[in-house]
Amino acid sequence: MNATATFGDSDVLIVVDIQNDFCPGGALAVPRGDEVVPVVNRLAARFRNVVLTQDWHPRNHSSFASSHPGKQPFETITAAYGQQVLWPDHCVQGTSGADISKDIAVPHAELVIRKGYHKDMDSYSGFFEADHKTPTGLGGYLTQRGVKKVFVAGLATDFCVAWTAVDARNIGFETYVVEDACRGIDTQGSLAKAWADMAEHGVKRITSADLAA
Repeated sequence: MNATATFGDSDVLIVVDIQNDFCPGGALAVPRGDEVVPVVNRLAARFRNVVLTQDWHPRNHSSFASSHPGKQPFETITAAYGQQVLWPDHCVQGTSGADISKDIAVPHAELVIRKGYHKDMDSYSGFFEADHKTPTGLGGYLTQRGVKKVFVAGLATDFCVAWTAVDARNIGFETYVVEDACRGIDTQGSLAKAWADMAEHGVKRITSADLAA
């Protein structure tokens, strides 16, 4: 059963990685990923504070299967910081695939935070790199702004959205994931596992209809 939630001027919507490479036709397209765009646009229009995250990898990033001879996308390796899924090359710095979708209409977004730019470390979360230690600076920014509640939407539910939501909760923010404003990849049961992990950490699952200003 979904929760309900209220929000106000001290709360933030984090829109995660709605980039061309994660939308249909992109290098790592999330199934039906484009469906979140109108939901996010409607949702963002209701929030005073909106932050966007942007995957921003250098060429030959360590999370790319192409950087590991003999490996294929969606295989896993053991990195210094733990298990790493290998991905097709995606969201390479300066390419159109890394651009935020032109259909995202959030002109009042206050911050775009880039992640995944360290060559030897992935970063699903908008708050920390994949070692769970290296901060992006987003937590400090939101704390200094006096944010109380964090609402998360975007792509993909089971990776960047989930990691962002769990880290927000661990930092101490009251945290919600807006389910109809997200889509998942769901590789090897990852979607169900992500929802379970989020619930275990105290992240609340809502839909956009559950939000009241």
